[in-house]
Amino acid sequence: MAIIGILGLQGAFREHQQSIEACGHEAQIIKRKEQLEDIDGLILPGGESTTMRRLIDRYDFTEALRQFGQSGKPIFGTCAGLILLATDIVGQDSGHLRLMDMVVERNAFGRQRESFEAPLEITGVAKDFEAVFIRAPYIVEAKEDTEVLSTYKGKIVAAQQGQFLAAAFHPELTDDYRLVQHFIDMVEKSKLKLATN
Repeated sequence: MAIIGILGLQGAFREHQQSIEACGHEAQIIKRKEQLEDIDGLILPGGESTTMRRLIDRYDFTEALRQFGQSGKPIFGTCAGLILLATDIVGQDSGHLRLMDMVVERNAFGRQRESFEAPLEITGVAKDFEAVFIRAPYIVEAKEDTEVLSTYKGKIVAAQQGQFLAAAFHPELTDDYRLVQHFIDMVEKSKLKLATN
C-alpha cells in the first residue's frame, strides 16, 4: 500500500490526512525533510504560499522537495501548493519549487470573503465535482506538456504534468474523495514503476 505524505509546516494538512485515510491509505504528516524518504507521494496543502516558502527555507526543505519531485514520485499541490509547484508566478521574478511547467496568478479569485463553491468537470476524475475555492489562485498558462484537467469561467483550475497534479481549490474540505483517489492512483502506479526499474 502506498504511503502518502502531507507537508505539515502550515495550512490544511490535517484535513488532507483525513481524506487520504478515508480512501483507506496511510497518511504521514511531514515536518522534517528526512521523512520524505519514507513516503511514495506528497501533498503540498493549501495555506499561505509566502509563509509556506519561508518555512520550507527555514527547515531546509527546498532542495529535498525538488529532488523528491525529480525522482519520479508524485506531488499534488492544492491552492497554495499549486503556487509552490509552478515554474512562474505573475508579479514575481521566479517560482518556488519550479517543478510544474505553468504560470500562475495568486489570489486570482479575490480575498477570503470572496470564497465560494462551484461544480466542476475534472477530466478523468468527475463530471460533477463540488470545488471549494478560498483565496484561490488560477493557472494563467499551462505549457504544452501540462494537461488541463478543469476550468472555471474560462480559467484553468486543475492540471497534470507527468507525476505532478495541481488544483486551485481545496478537495480536502468536502466528502468527495474522487480527486484524492486520482492522486492515490498516480502514487500507486509510480510506486510500481519505480519498483520495477
